[in-house]
Amino acid sequence: MQKQRPKHLDLMTIRLPVPGIVSILHRVSGVALFLSLPLLIYLLAGSLSSAESFESYRAVVAHPLMKLVLLGLMWAYLHHFCAGIRFLFLDIHKGLELETARATAKAVLGVSLALTVVLGVFLW
Repeated sequence: MQKQRPKHLDLMTIRLPVPGIVSILHRVSGVALFLSLPLLIYLLAGSLSSAESFESYRAVVAHPLMKLVLLGLMWAYLHHFCAGIRFLFLDIHKGLELETARATAKAVLGVSLALTVVLGVFLW
């Protein structure tokens, strides 16, 4: 007896639950933070070398495109931090029930976005 298997997997029709989205965004934010380390270290090292270089790096960071990049990295950090705390609780078997897991996943998304907006307004 031959099984009927799909010939292709249509990823656009699959609806991922909120905890799955949080998990994927946790991985994406971790990769983004890791890949941005050279840029952040370059900016930090350049800003600490002298007063003149600090002013030039300040002008670079004041550019709107760079502000958007840094705002995205701030969201990545905040989301990675909040989701990491959620995953630590899941590792000690707290919040494993379906409704609790969904609620904490929604809370992670809400808190990370809210903190990004608040800090982004404060820093912009």
